[in-house]
Order: sequence, then C-alpha cells, then structure tokens
Amino acid sequence: MVLSEAIIRRIDELMKKNNLTVYKLSYRAGISNSIISDCKRGKVKEPTISSIIHICEGLGIELKDFFNSPYFKDVEAIDRFEKRESKIS
Repeated sequence: MVLSEAIIRRIDELMKKNNLTVYKLSYRAGISNSIISDCKRGKVKEPTISSIIHICEGLGIELKDFFNSPYFKDVEAIDRFEKRESKIS
C-alpha cells in the first residue's frame, strides 16, 4: 500500500472510532479543515509530519499510536511505488 493511502485509511478509521467529522477534528487539532479534507481526497500525496502531529493532538493520541496500525506494515513511498508501476507497464 502507498503511504498516502495508508494515512487516509488511518485518519478515516480514527475519525469513525472517535465519532468525529472533518470539521470537529480540525477544530480539536487547531488546523484548517481543508488540510484534513485535502488529505482524505488524495489532493495531498504525502501530508507533512507536522499535519499528522496536529491530527494526533486532535484525536488525543501520540504519533506512535497513529502509525501503530496494520495499514503501515508494508507501506511504500509514492515515488518508489510509481517507479515500480512504470517498469511493469
């Protein structure tokens, strides 16, 4: 799985678990709701660690807890994934 997809899935999972909308999470995290929306829509390919830290703060979890998920077990960076895909085509 590509890193950006794993991040999107993890954010979705944690938002559902905490019964949060994008607006509620952004308010709790102290960041613009467009940052979270752009991540979820795939507009941002690789969110910054700073954005993820803010999201974690809004969720009341530590960064290590965010990445402690099966989604990140075999994650690949986007550039490595794209290079591998172009070789196959």
